[in-house]
Amino acid sequence: MDLRKLKTLIDLVAESDIEELEVTEGESKVRIVKSSASQQNQVVMMQPQQQHPAQYQVAAPVPVAVAAPVEPVSEGHVVKSPMVGTFYRSSAPGSPAFVEVGSEVKEGGTLCIIEAMKLLNEIEADASGVVKKILVENGQPVEFGQPLFIIG
Repeated sequence: MDLRKLKTLIDLVAESDIEELEVTEGESKVRIVKSSASQQNQVVMMQPQQQHPAQYQVAAPVPVAVAAPVEPVSEGHVVKSPMVGTFYRSSAPGSPAFVEVGSEVKEGGTLCIIEAMKLLNEIEADASGVVKKILVENGQPVEFGQPLFIIG
């Protein structure tokens, strides 16, 4: 199932009175259950029965009223996350980061990797310049549209 569809489904459940939603698309099945405020929402994806079963848990977005305040963005071009996943600054643990604050980047150069559903996606700079600020910590989960870098 497409990550955008999955995020849309999670948002719909989070914003509605629905307690549970199950969607089957082809051989993929997704079940989203809204839990009490003290627990996080869960998304469980099940593989077709012929394969080994695998389950993934994804934290659902926090309602806007409860969200932490967003820190002001400095001047410059903001590179945003094109997907939901886990942010990594390097290609492997112990490897040097793709970029550091002060690094010069060219449009199309790799800035980071976002892991989404066991797939590693290189995120490229959409503008040339110098990295002014890195807004996300290594290994931190990121949301669609979340600012990652400021390039000046």
